[in-house]
Amino acid sequence: MAEKSAGLSGTRPLVLLDVCGDPAELLVDFLNTLDVDEGTDALATGESWRGWLETHELGCFDVATGEAELAQARQLRDDLRARAAGEPCAQVRQVGIQVALTGDGQVELSAEGPVGFLAAAAATVAIEQRLDRVKICPADDCRWAFYDISRNRSRQWCSMEVCGNRAKARAHRERLATRETA
Repeated sequence: MAEKSAGLSGTRPLVLLDVCGDPAELLVDFLNTLDVDEGTDALATGESWRGWLETHELGCFDVATGEAELAQARQLRDDLRARAAGEPCAQVRQVGIQVALTGDGQVELSAEGPVGFLAAAAATVAIEQRLDRVKICPADDCRWAFYDISRNRSRQWCSMEVCGNRAKARAHRERLATRETA
C-alpha cells in the first residue's frame, strides 16, 4: 500500500500514497474502525490501532503508537465521519501531511505517520472531487461508512436490502398508523 521515500524533513522517511490503490477504500475502512452495530472500536487501544494498521499494510510506520497519536486518529476519524454524514466539522487539525516528489517527477501527498497518511488519503479523495461519495448510513443502529458508486451520487443506505428496507418498512407502518388514527 505504501512506498517509502527520502524524507523532506530530514528526520523520518515519508510514506507516499500508493498510486495503485484507491485512497477512498482506505478512507472508508478507516471510518469503519468504529462499528456502531457491533459496538467495537479499532481505535480503542494502541494495540488494536496497530493491528488495524498492520491489516491495512500500514505497518511500515516505525512510530510508537502513543496516546497522543491514538487521540489524533480518533479525532480525525470523528471529523471525517461527521463530514461523511453531512454534519459540519469546522475543526482545523494539523496531522503532518507533506508534499513529496516521486522518482518520476510527480507530486504526491505523503506523511511521516499513519494519521497524516490517512489524512493525505482523505485529501486526495477530496482533490479528486470524490469525498461526497464517502457517506455514512443514516440508520441509527448502523452508521456504517460506504462509497456511493451510483451515477447521480444519490445512494443513501449502506445496504438497500437491510437498512434501506427497514427504513421503508418503518415509514410504511407509520403511514398506515397515521391513516388509521385519522
